[in-house]
Amino acid sequence: MAWTWRFETADGTEVAPAVEPEEFTTQGDAESWVGEVWKDLLKGGAEQVTLFDDGSEIYGPMSLRADGS
Repeated sequence: MAWTWRFETADGTEVAPAVEPEEFTTQGDAESWVGEVWKDLLKGGAEQVTLFDDGSEIYGPMSLRADGS
């Protein structure tokens, strides 16, 4: 299993992340990583993320903004 993130602007356009992610072996590792770097991702232009497990969408898009907008 490989857990990965897709990074998007608010309108859903995919963007390159400001912090290069790895492929994670667990959902918890993927979520912990995004929890650690979300501010840097937001500053780099990603406003929301979607989580995938082996290419299957698990959830998202999830806003990176603290106010959820």
